[in-house]
Amino acid sequence: MAVLSLEDIIKDSGNIVDVLRNSKIGMYVYPVVAPEFQNWRNEQSAWRNGAVLFDQSHHMDELIVEGPQAMEFLSQHGINSFANFDLNRAKHYVPVTPNGHVIGDHIIFREREDKFVLVGRAPTSNWLKFCAATGKWNVRITHDPRSPSRPEGERVMRTHYRYQIQGPLAPAIFEKMNGGPIPDIKFFHVDWINVGSKKVQALRHGMSGAPGLEIWGPYADKHYIHSTIMEAAKDAGVELVQCGSRAYSTNTLESGWIPSPLPGIYTGDGMLKEYREWLGPDSYEASGAIGGSFVSDNIEDYYVNPFELGYDFYIGWKKDNFVGKAALEKIKAEGPKRKKVTFEWNRDDVMKVIASGFEQGTPYKWIDFPQPNYASSSADMIVNEAGQMVGMSMFNGYSWNERCVLSLGVVDVNVQEGDILTLKWGEPETTQKTSTEPHKQADIRVRVSPTPYSQEARENYADSWRTRT
Repeated sequence: MAVLSLEDIIKDSGNIVDVLRNSKIGMYVYPVVAPEFQNWRNEQSAWRNGAVLFDQSHHMDELIVEGPQAMEFLSQHGINSFANFDLNRAKHYVPVTPNGHVIGDHIIFREREDKFVLVGRAPTSNWLKFCAATGKWNVRITHDPRSPSRPEGERVMRTHYRYQIQGPLAPAIFEKMNGGPIPDIKFFHVDWINVGSKKVQALRHGMSGAPGLEIWGPYADKHYIHSTIMEAAKDAGVELVQCGSRAYSTNTLESGWIPSPLPGIYTGDGMLKEYREWLGPDSYEASGAIGGSFVSDNIEDYYVNPFELGYDFYIGWKKDNFVGKAALEKIKAEGPKRKKVTFEWNRDDVMKVIASGFEQGTPYKWIDFPQPNYASSSADMIVNEAGQMVGMSMFNGYSWNERCVLSLGVVDVNVQEGDILTLKWGEPETTQKTSTEPHKQADIRVRVSPTPYSQEARENYADSWRTRT
């Protein structure tokens, strides 16, 4: 039988966990943008102490949803309330399955009454495309998928460029490139500013917790916008450090967003079975990799829900209905079982792992700097003194600003900030993943720490899931 869908793969495999743990897709790549412009240490330091320029033009899907029923369609398929979603606003948009499991997330912008732009990873884009294709909605969807991971020298084009400028020295650059003071833009609101001779939309944002603006426009303007920003920084007397792809993904460690939870779509009948039959065998969901020390025969053990990620206050309970509402009501009534935290890795244990790479014999799993993640979704066991699993580390990396390795994940609700637990680093079995080398497991002590870890993000972010957790 020809394998035509994710559902076919699941039927043929016997256990989808085995398929995903043995995926040969390789490292998750942040495409096109140079790995480093200076060095990743300076680039990390810039968003904390100076000004940094993120080029976000290539690593995310863009989905345009427009039409008479655009708002109703998005409201039905996301947990968010749309009651206060006026023009020139943005939201952190989160869809869940009918069983209440997180599929992914996007940043959603409302450009017109009937037009929304969503930006993020593939799982949310795929879900919304399916829902539009199989439902009776008067909407039109335009999908601009992320750039190829390895373009092999071919020219890459997108619909829009997307830049973010942030850091404590960024406001001086904004004023120069705007030709005067910029409007007072509230957090996650959008307004128009000047970049040289171009008028561009600007979102008040800041991924690592520092003040910043995200701007975007037609991709044909990308070179002009980039050169104008760099010239404005020079005129303002500010060194604007461009951030390469090595450092880029680590900014979330300080601000507390988990970027790649496993989409909870591999089980369930009805709508979810139809979705798996719709997804192709080369889709993100069918070809992605699960990495880490946690191995379970039950794929649902890797799922998370909005309460665990701190997204529960997004939920529009007053909406008549939306996909997953009944399941989320049940989870709420039962009470939370896990919560999101930051894990601060023990320095000596990290050094022990690195030192093993200079010794004969089988080393511990290598910790790459600044980003040790080696799979699409990560799941490393967190255990207590009794050896009982009490949590899961889901995204990790090294912060030059904090001088430590950090990871983001979930723990049982009774775990307290300051508790010392153990992270099992490395895989217990030999897989076919091309991103892992022969290795043995290591025990790394971790301190349960606040989320966000960055004091700047905790104290100065606008009211959001970051401050509410």
